[in-house]
Formats: sequence, structure tokens, C-alpha cells
Amino acid sequence: MVDISKLDAGVITPDVTAFDLRDLLNNIAREFRQMALAEGLRLDFVPSSAIVHSDSQLLARILRNFLTNAIRYTEQGRIVLGCRRQANHVLLQVWDTGAGIPGDKLSEIFQEFKRIRPMGGQGDKGLGLGLAIVDKIARMLGHEVSVSSEEGRGSVFSVRVPLGKLRPAPPAPRDTGVVSADHGLSGARVWVIDNDLAICQGMKTLLEGWDCQVVTAISADDLAAKVDVVNARVDLILADYHLDNDENGVDAVAIINRQRHRPAPVLMITANYTNELKQHIRELGYLLMNKPVKPLKLRSVLTHVIRT
Repeated sequence: MVDISKLDAGVITPDVTAFDLRDLLNNIAREFRQMALAEGLRLDFVPSSAIVHSDSQLLARILRNFLTNAIRYTEQGRIVLGCRRQANHVLLQVWDTGAGIPGDKLSEIFQEFKRIRPMGGQGDKGLGLGLAIVDKIARMLGHEVSVSSEEGRGSVFSVRVPLGKLRPAPPAPRDTGVVSADHGLSGARVWVIDNDLAICQGMKTLLEGWDCQVVTAISADDLAAKVDVVNARVDLILADYHLDNDENGVDAVAIINRQRHRPAPVLMITANYTNELKQHIRELGYLLMNKPVKPLKLRSVLTHVIRT
């Protein structure tokens, strides 16, 4: 009810940017896979690294509502989270093997407090607001939402999102012979851990443009192969939260800092916007920055860490 009221009052302002779908979908799949298993269902996930133009938090809310309903109204079988590329858009979809929705009811399910009882299904299980919230968010973002369903076989809910393009990292400033008044990052030692080699290279270019000394790696083991993590001096470890092989940056940093006499400061970067993760990272004493990373904000954080 609070969400509906905020959306109706127009107090929610979208923050539309270009971002990689990979982390958003990975996070949501991990979150709902356990929920599906608890209900005796299987959640399959088709990853994507498409760049889209949307509000990542609001888009995640749409997908979470789709998945919540899919789990709620599927008695057995599986649910699929994935996407299909179209000309200039991506169709993000949630498929289920539930009881399905009667054709004459498809236009009603996005209305507030409308709950459709599937043939042979259980009674009311929610307030009937989830899809109404989806509809309001989609209209706010200008995204098209659609549903198709077949009674006895299941449903598929879709949201159509425009493709986007990430802004390239700003080039390193040219040497004009003029000495900068800000030497705060000169010589700063930064270790970067990210499973995406392109991101590692982009971050290296950006940081070296600020006169930092940078070592990049795709994992804690990879970093240990490139630098003496026990004794080498480092001013900051900059780690992506989601790494390969179901590993994460928190565990990777813990492995590194356990070996050091003095733990290194940590900046965790993530596209996961859940309050639980934010609180967990802050409880560990780490700094947190959400994707997409803005260079000016990153420089400000680095300068603060180096000078502290």
C-alpha cells in the first residue's frame, strides 16, 4: 500500500542510466532460486550481459514481482528467468508452469486488488497489488509490459526494455606541463578484483590516469599470483561483489586480509541494491559503491581513503 501510494503521488523519481544486466539478473536469480526450492520448484536462469537503459532498482522490482507471482501460483514444475534480444530492445521474461490465467482475465490482473483464482488452484494468496505496482513502474519508465498464458500449462510475463550504451571511462589527462594542485592519489597503490577482464582494463586505465599504481586480478588466487598479498603495501582493495564460480568479492577480500598483518581498506562495488547486502558490507567496515561507477565519485572516495 505504501508503494502504491508513493507511485500514485509521484514521489518516486526514476534514475535512468545505461547498465549491464549481468549483475542484476545474477542477483535476482540467486535470491529466488532458494525461494523456488523451498516450494519444491526449479528455477532456471539464462544469463545476459546486454546493456540496457532503465532504472536498475525499479526494473529489479518488476522482475521480483514477476518471480514472486510465478512461485506463488505454480504448484509444480519450473520457472525460467531470462531475456530475448530484439532490434533495439531486450525482452526480460519470467516463464512458469503454473495453472495459467483465463484469457478473459488477462486485462484485469494489472488492476489494484484484482486476484485471479486459477482453475483448481488454491484461494487468495496475496493482496493483488504486485502486478499493479509493476504496471505503474513500467508506465513511469516507459517500458511495455505484457503477459501471455494458457490454462493448465503456464504463463509468461515480459517487460520490454530499450538497449543502452555504457559511457566510456574518461581518458587520462594529457601532460600539459602544468602541475596539478591535487596530488591526493599520486602513487596510491590499488588492487582491483573483477571477473570481467574488460572492466579490469578500464579500471586500470582510469586509475593510472590519476597516477595510481594498479594491480588487477579476476580472483583472490589470481591476485596472489601477481603480487605478495601478505607483505606488499596497498592503500585500497577495490573488489566487485559478484565473481565467477559462485564466488564473491567479500570472500575474496577476506582471504586476502586474513593473511595480512594489517587488513587493507576495502571498497566493494556491486549492482545488488538490496538493503541486506548494504548492511552486511557496512557491518564488515567496507565502503560500498553501486554500479554504474561514476569516475568523479570514485575519485572522491579514493581520495578520502588515502588521506584518512
